[in-house]
Amino acid sequence: MSAAEAWSDAAAAADRIGVKVVELSATAELAECSALLQRVWRAEHPAEIASPSMLRTYVHSGNYVAGAYRGAVLVGAAVGFFGRTGDHVHLHSHLAGVERDGHGHGVGFALKLHQRAWTRARGVGQVHWTYDPLILRNAYFNLQKLGAEAVEYLPEFYGPMTDGINTGDLTDRLLVVWRLERPLGAAAVADAEGAVPLVSRTPGGRPEVHDLPDAPGVLSVAVPADAEGLRAADREAALAWRVAVRDALMGRLAAGYHIAGVARDGRYLLARAA
Repeated sequence: MSAAEAWSDAAAAADRIGVKVVELSATAELAECSALLQRVWRAEHPAEIASPSMLRTYVHSGNYVAGAYRGAVLVGAAVGFFGRTGDHVHLHSHLAGVERDGHGHGVGFALKLHQRAWTRARGVGQVHWTYDPLILRNAYFNLQKLGAEAVEYLPEFYGPMTDGINTGDLTDRLLVVWRLERPLGAAAVADAEGAVPLVSRTPGGRPEVHDLPDAPGVLSVAVPADAEGLRAADREAALAWRVAVRDALMGRLAAGYHIAGVARDGRYLLARAA
């Protein structure tokens, strides 16, 4: 896909939902962006997430700061900086957030397509980021809708965090790589109905771990239906999910499996690497 085609896709995605996605650079815009990200993460201070001065530094050094506006109202923002893995340069998408009442309305998708076009226009072919593997909507969005690939499980990646979302939890993350030359969306994955469960969800919403050292075929690892709500209501159950999913994913990735996709019902699907 050319940069021109990527820009066309980005504009179409924004037009469909009535937003405009633009780069941010003015002092007032960056302060507004910082405040939005603070609200999304429910942090007590903007510097816990992204202070205006840090965003200003990113912009000045040629990195990515963009916002999605509905009319004059900023409803979403994304922040990234360039990184290197070996000899390959990529954009690391550090932050992306949408106002709470904007979830599920395409704002995040419009931001990601703008980010894809911006990155392609600079001759860079990959975007990397991390996400909490227990958050089902993010897993489905990243792996199925965008077609990014989960490549590494990172236990306690950030260490203790004090923002309103992550306080008191272990900050495990999955690292994803979005290869921008590929079409949007994931390739077809194995039938979820035939997957053998490594971790399943009990009727009471807790994880059930299955000891299957030599299970053949496609495997599945369930996640909680609402990890954020569970974290607030029952920290013991939330921690049990964290440990169960960590052990299952890290163990199978180390054994030569890859994450083939995620089902709508909240299961990662694992298959042996070809």
